[in-house]
Amino acid sequence: MAYKCLLLDVKDRVATLTLNRPDRLNALGDTLREDLLDAILKCGADDGVGAIVITGAGRGFCSGGDVKSMSERDQAGQSSTLNEQLGPIRDRCVLAMRDCPKPIVAAINGAAAGAGMNLALACDIRIASTAAKFSQAFVKRGLAPDWGGSWLLPRVVGTAKACELIFTGDTIDAAEALRLGIVNSVAAPEKLMDEAYALARRIAAGPPVALRLSKRAIYRNLETDLRAGLEFETFAQGVCKGTEDAKEGVQAFMEKRAPVFRGK
Repeated sequence: MAYKCLLLDVKDRVATLTLNRPDRLNALGDTLREDLLDAILKCGADDGVGAIVITGAGRGFCSGGDVKSMSERDQAGQSSTLNEQLGPIRDRCVLAMRDCPKPIVAAINGAAAGAGMNLALACDIRIASTAAKFSQAFVKRGLAPDWGGSWLLPRVVGTAKACELIFTGDTIDAAEALRLGIVNSVAAPEKLMDEAYALARRIAAGPPVALRLSKRAIYRNLETDLRAGLEFETFAQGVCKGTEDAKEGVQAFMEKRAPVFRGK
């Protein structure tokens, strides 16, 4: 499907979503938010997609909100609709990523600032180029975090470090992001997409039902107690055991071969 501000490519059960406003460092303006939301929902419902990679065109991952466009709207006296105020697309996009049954890998090729950093945090796994930079830049614009930053970042780096990054708006490099656990790994710029794609392809070859329930369990159980977590695991395991993929997994183990999962 063609989008105005997003490129979508599917290969080997991996959907690559490329934020495509390189002249604005992929700022979340024009139709990019709508395009991203639609693509995530469609990929999540597509049985031919097993994993998703999100990256940016050009030299940036995502510079956050389109400050220039916001300024132009303010000067023109334009205001957002009531529906957008109550349920902004950014919130629906983050929730769609969290609810998406397919694992999402961020391939962070350059600057990830403000909402761009939080978009990366909303992904399940993050791989950064050595050229990547990260910043909670909101405070430098007189703003508070959005795109889930105040919820996501403390759960990754802890409350105190999240406060420091959000209150100062300081920029950190890929090495510091790796040390803090913001990214899973760091790659040379020319190898970033190969590494992200290789990981996504490995994930996409896994059992879809088990992956879907595993993702749901991880995020659901961040907000529950141990008893509730164990109960959901019992439910998920019961569902998985009834699938053909579980039977294939056991059979492959017995036959000492790699399993071939079919999502059944």
